[in-house]
This record gives sequence, structure tokens and C-alpha cells, in this order.
Amino acid sequence: MSQRGEVGKTRYLVLHDYGMGGLWWWVWAGSVEEIVTACAEVEVIADPDTVRRAETWDLEEVRLDDPDPNPLSSLRAQRDAQRSQPGFGVLTGRDRVCLRWPEGEEGEVFLMELGPNGRRLRQIEIGRDGGSVKTGIEDWPFNPPFDLRDPQYVSMEIGPGDFEEAWQRARHESED
Repeated sequence: MSQRGEVGKTRYLVLHDYGMGGLWWWVWAGSVEEIVTACAEVEVIADPDTVRRAETWDLEEVRLDDPDPNPLSSLRAQRDAQRSQPGFGVLTGRDRVCLRWPEGEEGEVFLMELGPNGRRLRQIEIGRDGGSVKTGIEDWPFNPPFDLRDPQYVSMEIGPGDFEEAWQRARHESED
């Protein structure tokens, strides 16, 4: 996962995945937790194959405690603003988190089941007419993670039973 270099610090591969792409860095920090607590919308990549491939890339190295401005400055500022809000970090550390996304422009509502890394596992789209379509990981070309430390998601949380009940009622996209 990392290489030793600085006393008390380890080099981690960090990704800010925004869906159709991502920003990657090597970040020197004391721990994975220190990185995700200090920076919003990032994940530390632990997959050995990905880390090995990244060793061949020309990535910028950043120290988590580097003074501003640096590539992490906006993500640190975002996290700093979240930290004082009620609900900060409440959804982290769970195997599953279920959310009800607010109504969209077309009157549709999305129910999502997220894994511990914030990535969607299953999703239900409920149309204005009440019909619902369920999709899973294999149906999405992009699946950026939701930052489960972000307090905005706490008010969207629904119970797993509510999600499961809606999942059972929904039809799969390929069904007609």
C-alpha cells in the first residue's frame, strides 16, 4: 500500500473520483484515517494491483500537512466546513447505508444502497407515476463513491427494511 520515507509518515495512493474521471496523488500522512478525516471526497486505494500500476504513473506527491495552496486545499476546506455540522461522520463504519435522494426535476426519486466505501450497490428509481426500476453495479458505467462523512446525507437516510421492500416491488430495467 505504501512506501516508508518520512519519519512517522507513509505514502498512500489517494483518489478523488468524480465519476467520469478522477484525480490521483501520492499523499504522505500518518494514517488512512488521517487522510479521509482531513479531506472530503477522497478514498485511499489499498488494492495492491492498483498501487503497483500507479507506481508507473507520474503522480504528484503531497504531504497532508503542506501549507495552502496545494492540490488538497479545496478538499481540506470542504471537510473543515463539514466537521462542525451536525451529523458529520455519522454514516461511516457501516456495512450498508440506505438513502432516499430528494425528488428530481422530473419528479423521480432515487433510493440507494451504499457499501462501506460509499459506492452504490443497488439503486431504485421511482417515477412520478409510482413505477419503479431497480439497477445494480453491473448496470452503471460509473460509480463514484459518496463521502459518508458528509453530514448532508444523514437527513436522507432510510431504513434497510424500507429499501428492501421497495427493491422487492421494483422491476429490473431489462424487464418489460
